[in-house]
Amino acid sequence: MSEGTMQRRAQRDDQHDKRADRDGRAPHERRTQRVGGLNRVLAAAVALPVMLLAVGCSSDSGTSGTSGTDEAAQKTGADAAAGAGATVSAQPTVPAAAYAKLPEACKTLSKPTLTDLVPKASAAGKEGSSSDTAARASCSWSSLQNNGVKGSQFRWLNVSLLRFDSNTSTSGDQQAQDYYAKQVKGAQEVSGAANAKTQALTGTGDQATTVRYDLKKSEGAFKQQTVVARVENVVVTLDYNGAGLAGEKSPSADTLTKAAEKAAKEVVTAVRSANGASTGGGSGESTSPSKPSTSQPSKPPASSPAPSASAGSPSASASAAPKS
Repeated sequence: MSEGTMQRRAQRDDQHDKRADRDGRAPHERRTQRVGGLNRVLAAAVALPVMLLAVGCSSDSGTSGTSGTDEAAQKTGADAAAGAGATVSAQPTVPAAAYAKLPEACKTLSKPTLTDLVPKASAAGKEGSSSDTAARASCSWSSLQNNGVKGSQFRWLNVSLLRFDSNTSTSGDQQAQDYYAKQVKGAQEVSGAANAKTQALTGTGDQATTVRYDLKKSEGAFKQQTVVARVENVVVTLDYNGAGLAGEKSPSADTLTKAAEKAAKEVVTAVRSANGASTGGGSGESTSPSKPSTSQPSKPPASSPAPSASAGSPSASASAAPKS
């Protein structure tokens, strides 16, 4: 209530007192009535802002509560969206290895092939030691053909197989590719090698390379052929060397290379057959296994074979040959 209003109200009260005097009321009664009226006016004036303030606070409280509910709903929606995004961006599954086992290394080559490459060797071969023949295997054959006063022809053949399983981060196929590259590089870096030649080999698994070179030893001049092939998650390394000893003529490198490449194709076919895969009618082209591998991802073999037996095999093999 404004000050002017209260003044007008007080003037009316004075006029009312005067009328009361005329009515015969005592002065103190008039003052009491006037003071009481003024107090009621002041009380009403004070109560009005308090009521307005209470209404305003109540309105603000309702608005704040609604805003808090909206924020909670928005946060819940954002959390749900974040959870959905985390599911979509999950790590992709590493594919299982194509081949789950290896053939018996000493049975990967046919008798006619062995007769051609190592004519005086036992067809049974010498199996290499392995704690897990499903992951790694090897077999070797040696042949010494005595030609009397002309000397003798020495041949040594070794087949190594290494299979990789997929693990949580890398597929067996990728591990096999990496190992294949290391095997080829190892064959190319043999100390003392001369007349080295590297060439790609087609129709033998998914990848194949032939590395050949000459290597002189105290026993004679050796012709070394190393064929490295990969078929899916399996790497085949075939080492074949020959030498003419005790005056015998050295064998032809071209002849030995052709024989080694033929044998490597036969080993690749044996790997496919062991896993129920079609060999494509003997064409050597890679085909899928008839049944997918059900092996669970696991760690690759604890250790890998030596890069190639080519570096040390001539010397070790020749030690069995007679000396002139």
